[in-house]
Amino acid sequence: MSEAQTTQSTAESRPISLRDALRKARIEAADRTGVVVDLRDAEVARLEILNEALDPVFAQVPGDIDLFDRGISQGETPRLWIDVVAHVVMGRDKRIYRFVQDTRFGRIVLAESHDVPAIVEAVTDYVARRMIEREHALAATPAPKPVAAEKRRRRGVWVFAFGFVLGALALFALALVAALQNL
Repeated sequence: MSEAQTTQSTAESRPISLRDALRKARIEAADRTGVVVDLRDAEVARLEILNEALDPVFAQVPGDIDLFDRGISQGETPRLWIDVVAHVVMGRDKRIYRFVQDTRFGRIVLAESHDVPAIVEAVTDYVARRMIEREHALAATPAPKPVAAEKRRRRGVWVFAFGFVLGALALFALALVAALQNL
């Protein structure tokens, strides 16, 4: 107890300098940052393991199908992208894989597991479904035959010509009647 009293009395007599406090805060921040970086590196490593396990699946996808753009993004939250709308992200505990898809109604979880083979199976099913959707979208439905355009009748022109001639005759008749009345 006497040691604690002497340490306390020494700390009270000598104020802590700002430089020492800043140094201590920087060391603590570096330790926290190091832990965060280590966690993120562990996430990326686990996603790389999954990416390698998916190599045989994507090797079977025909080369002319460009639906899938697989790769790991190194952002704040590392993700293994399968295509534009689906990706694998690590769960909150950083040990569980979460395979999610973005939809217009929000994000849905397609699969969640600690095991790589379970996620590989879920991704394989997803890839197969996407390929079938593509086939259906590209299925050649017979295009409707273009309707033979009927010749436009020039009926409007004949009606105009007939109206013009009838109007001219009516004016001539009116002029004739007016001339006969003046005589």
